[in-house]
Amino acid sequence: MMVTRTPEATKQRIRPGTVRRILPYAKPYRWPLTVLLMVTVVDSLIIVAVPLLLKAIIDQGILQHDVRVIAVIAIIVAGLAVLDAGMQYCQAYFSARVGQGVSYDLRMQVFDHVQRQPIAFFTRAQTGSLVSRLNTDVVGAQQAISQVLTVIVSSALTLLLVLAEMFYLSWQISLVALALVPFFILPGRVVGRKLQQYSREQMQLNAEMGAAMHERFNVAGAILVKLYGRPRGEMRLFGERAERVRDVGVTWAVYGRLFMIIMTLLASLITALVYGLGGALTVGGTFGIGTLVALAALLGRLYAPITQLSNVQSNTVTAVVCFDRLFEVLDLEPLVADKPGATALRPSGDGTAPEIEFDQVTFRYPAASEVSLASLESVALPAAERASTTDRVLSDVTFCAPSGKLTALVGPSGAGKTTITHLVSRLYDPNSGTVRIGADDLRDVTLESLHDTVGVVTQDAHMFHDTIRANLAFARPDATEEELIEVCRAAQIWDLISSLPHGLDTVVGDRGYRLSGGEKQRVAMARLLLKAPSVVVLDEATAHLDSESEAAVQTALKTALTGRTSLVIAHRLSTIREADQILVIDDGQVKQSGTHEELLAAGGLYADLYRIQFARQETGSGNGHEPGRTVDGAAERVVILEPGDPGYPADAPGGRLKIKGQPI
Repeated sequence: MMVTRTPEATKQRIRPGTVRRILPYAKPYRWPLTVLLMVTVVDSLIIVAVPLLLKAIIDQGILQHDVRVIAVIAIIVAGLAVLDAGMQYCQAYFSARVGQGVSYDLRMQVFDHVQRQPIAFFTRAQTGSLVSRLNTDVVGAQQAISQVLTVIVSSALTLLLVLAEMFYLSWQISLVALALVPFFILPGRVVGRKLQQYSREQMQLNAEMGAAMHERFNVAGAILVKLYGRPRGEMRLFGERAERVRDVGVTWAVYGRLFMIIMTLLASLITALVYGLGGALTVGGTFGIGTLVALAALLGRLYAPITQLSNVQSNTVTAVVCFDRLFEVLDLEPLVADKPGATALRPSGDGTAPEIEFDQVTFRYPAASEVSLASLESVALPAAERASTTDRVLSDVTFCAPSGKLTALVGPSGAGKTTITHLVSRLYDPNSGTVRIGADDLRDVTLESLHDTVGVVTQDAHMFHDTIRANLAFARPDATEEELIEVCRAAQIWDLISSLPHGLDTVVGDRGYRLSGGEKQRVAMARLLLKAPSVVVLDEATAHLDSESEAAVQTALKTALTGRTSLVIAHRLSTIREADQILVIDDGQVKQSGTHEELLAAGGLYADLYRIQFARQETGSGNGHEPGRTVDGAAERVVILEPGDPGYPADAPGGRLKIKGQPI
């Protein structure tokens, strides 16, 4: 099924002030621009000088039978041609230098700005659309300052010089030519509006098609398509997208070509009119044949700049639309940023790891309009819905994760555990309340110092399509070979790496798909150890691993957490038992806290979760069936317990029990 886009995404007009905002990007290149404009002026002077030389060679050379004058003027014309070639080369060089410089500045600015956006931005925006802004739109925008500026200056100056020269030669012909100028301007205004609309739509559709290819051509997308036998369906959907791109491209090309046809036709008709009028004036003795030839040559140089200036409108519109789309991204302010006067996170006075404190924290995820753009989303909500706020995810959460201790978070899916870890690493800021590390409110410290202190390993650890060495060094680029080997040993992954033909220089593939889940997780642990943070936030990723990988990851985990303040979303019983503190999260609140034994004795939600989720991990099968067998249905998760299974209620009436629950 094809996704549809709201009118806000494709019908948006260029915002006021866009052109004014473009000018500062040219300021760093004012000297190359000055040279470019000077070269353009010289080139324009050469263009208007040649018709006067033609007049002279006819009136003073050919008609006077003066071979010397003919030879001298011919040599001058040849010299001007060589000079003009040199000027055009200089134009190309300085135009490229300015254009590519602006392109570099724009890419760097947009890339830096996008990196500072909250995670919610990336969960809504399509990667392909973002890439399109950094590539296609930047290339289109650079033309506004390089090629378009050159054409505007050159054509405008040439137009003024040609008109001045024509009035000097014949005011009658000049008035006729000038009176017909509006016929060249009106089509540009009419067609320009259409070109603006189709330029924006064409860029948007190309971005959508790029996003579709990006999603299907990565490993996960390709596997999904193949496993579900959907190549033909995907081909059909891609064909529909490509068809829309084709149709809009055809419409854009037709409008652009129609404009050029009108301009060429008008120029031809007016040239014929001027030849007729000029010929009559020549026969009447008003001016000579040389003047008529010069006027005919100047006429071509008059309407050519007008045509270029009218045609440049389509190029300018495209470039301005590109700038407008880039400014749209740059105007989206990051929700999380260093406040003025932010200081570095202070280390604890005794050198121990700092504690983590939540003080009456309330949080709701931001509305779509606060974190993203409709034009970057495959399916954008209507404007009213994009501005609406979401329900609370955390309500009045208060707890303290002690220094150097392991605090485990358990609870049903959707209870708010991951949100708590996001607030610790300041991927978001709370709506009310305070999150502290040590004595510092996280909103008062610099993000750089916070990220130096807090290390995070997610359940699906991401790997760049690069070598193991590069993925490890991402945590600390200046790490030595010995340090890399040391952390790999500590993470129980060095034996594998050393057995590979290329060792640390082995490429892990797109998102690390050449490694197994356990191997990826241990490389991520090694990367964390290399960073050596004093606070560790971990979404334990052992539930889907085989027993051997799980044992290796658990050993690496113990090494990673030793001596560090740790906040772990726990999925394994062994982690929960070793936790110094367990927080039971449900419905965005801390429902219970304590150790494993204390919470079991207290009963309540933790005891229920333990019976449903963890008791079956304690022992193996004792009666021919798997204890605590889990059955996943379409809408719920059911745990089957039989008499003799760990966690089987003592007061049960007997027989098989089906206990409904949710995964932790």
